[in-house]
Amino acid sequence: MILSSLSPDTGKLILRLCVGGLILFHGIAKIMHPGSLDFISGMLSSNGLPAVLAYGVYLGEVVAPLMVIVGYQARVGGLLIVVNMVVALFLAHSGDFLSLSEHGGWSVELQMFYLLSALAVVFLGSGKLAFKQD
Repeated sequence: MILSSLSPDTGKLILRLCVGGLILFHGIAKIMHPGSLDFISGMLSSNGLPAVLAYGVYLGEVVAPLMVIVGYQARVGGLLIVVNMVVALFLAHSGDFLSLSEHGGWSVELQMFYLLSALAVVFLGSGKLAFKQD
């Protein structure tokens, strides 16, 4: 198989399934453990933000990943994930930017993976293998 014949749309699908599918597990966990919203609300309040914004996590970790996975308004879904991850980095990981994990990786590498992969979806769009190409 000649690599140049591979479809960029297949690559976009793989990216969408990867970032959307992996972050969706975080959303499902929050649905199954609604007490986690109290933790998020507390972090928001301690930073002078309204606690009700904690419900936005459902948008960023359930609705947006589903949009990205199926390819319906994937750019919008990707942008919602980007915003979700920026807020998560600010609230829960702001002290980790200059540190390494116990295994030698960047402490925020997973969060940055989600953020940058979702940003790639924003710029690339859904491709042809989507519910509604954008």
